[in-house]
Amino acid sequence: MFSSRSLLALLLAAACVGALAQERYPGIGRSATPKEVTAWDIDVRPDFKGLPPGRGTVAQGQKVWEAQCAGCHGVFGESNEVFSPIVGGTTKDDVKTGRVANLRDPAYPQRTTLMKVSQLSTLWDYIRRAMPWTAPKSLTVDEVYAVTAYILHLGEVLPADFELSIANMREVQALLPNRNGQTVAHAKWPGPEFGANRRPDVQGSACMRDCAPEPKIASLIPDHARNAHGNLATQQRGVGPQRGAVTEPKAAAPSAQALAAAAATPVRDLLQKNVCLACHQVETKAVGPSFREVVARHGARADAKDYLAARIRQGGVGDWGTIPMPPQSIAEADLQAIVAWLAAGAKP
Repeated sequence: MFSSRSLLALLLAAACVGALAQERYPGIGRSATPKEVTAWDIDVRPDFKGLPPGRGTVAQGQKVWEAQCAGCHGVFGESNEVFSPIVGGTTKDDVKTGRVANLRDPAYPQRTTLMKVSQLSTLWDYIRRAMPWTAPKSLTVDEVYAVTAYILHLGEVLPADFELSIANMREVQALLPNRNGQTVAHAKWPGPEFGANRRPDVQGSACMRDCAPEPKIASLIPDHARNAHGNLATQQRGVGPQRGAVTEPKAAAPSAQALAAAAATPVRDLLQKNVCLACHQVETKAVGPSFREVVARHGARADAKDYLAARIRQGGVGDWGTIPMPPQSIAEADLQAIVAWLAAGAKP
């Protein structure tokens, strides 16, 4: 028996622990209430732990299905227009064996949900938390049981007069067409089938040897047709990773006099002339990275001049943030002088 003093000490200790937990991030948020935790903690495990009490018949499930599910999945769960089919590809023999024969047939055109799912809890849980598409978690528990029963009836797993409930879920699990299709007989994670070894096939060691060279993507369009619809580099979206290839006719090589004039012009004047300094500075980051940052990342490349010239011509987005740099129209002589300066270290 606890004495009054021992009980008081335990209560004070618990209060101190609670206070420390609250003070870990003072002034930010609050502890979730038991009701909030219960609303969030709705997962159902393969052993059916977490499954709430309820029941639903195939007939009730058909009414819910036609009202809220058929628009995406088809009246019989066979539609392939919005999402992959739910029903199809299973047979009564599969129900007996627990292995779907069509999964081994490379000629079978598609893989449906009932062909793949091996745990009834997975099907029930997903319907409850994600369906219908326009209003997730809006189905009642009984409606989830009913819809699950209707899907299994469409797959010839359950009869038309069946009522699915928390009491018979394990029995129905034993009828799933692919219930024996799940396997751990591989080395993706340790399993008892490996005996004492139990080592996965991937050990997590980083390999940075014999790396493939950086791919260079080139258009297969013949040169005379590359610019049929204008320069694709100027037609890309302003955001996102998409890149448009430069398809404008190649500029004529600058004359020796133009190259000499550009080389003799102070680089800052070239940067000012081509509006580069509106977004970039030599030492500090502005809208885009500083020129020194660009040099630090790309200056050591063997093809630094060609790479930097291509990036300036084509523009891009994503390497330095979300703000895009549009393709630049710049005289070839000026471009060559600027990239030579960058490749030499962007010195003042």
